[in-house]
Amino acid sequence: MSEELHDHDRGLSFDLPTLQRRKMIRLLAGVGLVPLVGCSSDDSDSSASSSDPSAGSSSAASSGSAECETIPGETAGPYPGDGSNGVNVLKESGVVRKDITASFGTASGKAEGVPLTVTLTVVDAASGCGTPKEGAAVYLWHCDREGNYSLYSDGVTEENYLRGVQETDAKGQVTFTSIFPACYPGRWPHIHFEVYGSLEDATNATSITATSQLALPKDVCDTVYATNGYDRSVQNMGQLSLETDNIFSDGYDQQLATTKGSVEKGYTATLTVPV
Repeated sequence: MSEELHDHDRGLSFDLPTLQRRKMIRLLAGVGLVPLVGCSSDDSDSSASSSDPSAGSSSAASSGSAECETIPGETAGPYPGDGSNGVNVLKESGVVRKDITASFGTASGKAEGVPLTVTLTVVDAASGCGTPKEGAAVYLWHCDREGNYSLYSDGVTEENYLRGVQETDAKGQVTFTSIFPACYPGRWPHIHFEVYGSLEDATNATSITATSQLALPKDVCDTVYATNGYDRSVQNMGQLSLETDNIFSDGYDQQLATTKGSVEKGYTATLTVPV
């Protein structure tokens, strides 16, 4: 992937407005001027580690707060594919799917890499995170093993892999079958997603409820990047931390996925998304 694309992805024009808005909201909330609604992630598997995620935890950190807080809003970045920056994959037949590893339609490429299954649980923040958002929809996308984004990066502009939409079930859940994304210069390993009120809204690319990013834990990233095909990610990871990433540096407790598995069997990443 070219350096120009890397610089574009971490460009201030995309990231600073969102970060400044989040920091201002938290500042005002701290002095009682803005009520915060939100919820810490409540994953069902209580056996996951709670140690410092940046130092090697494979689970989401918990703030210990009983309050329910909406998922932090983030930039969709320069490669959303939702019509806001050029191409709109959401209106293409075939985008509603569980397995996003391969391209669909007239494209035939397939992303190679360590298998990763991503499950997001969308819940109603106003209810205290206790009510699943059945019938909502999630559009999820991320880069491939080389750090390239389909539809945008040189060499894969004709591909649309690693992008897909799912409707939430009675538990508020969507599950995507994918591959572990790369770490490219300037950004911590992450996955983008948008939440919509309904599947119809998603496939018409209208009325986004929330836009955010999922972070992957360091220990799992280090293990995956030691395998064939992820060579570039090793060096890139060595120059980053969650605390210095320009998206997650102002807090990542709600966005760090609980991740389990192995290189041989593949990994699962789960995250609760209050909206």
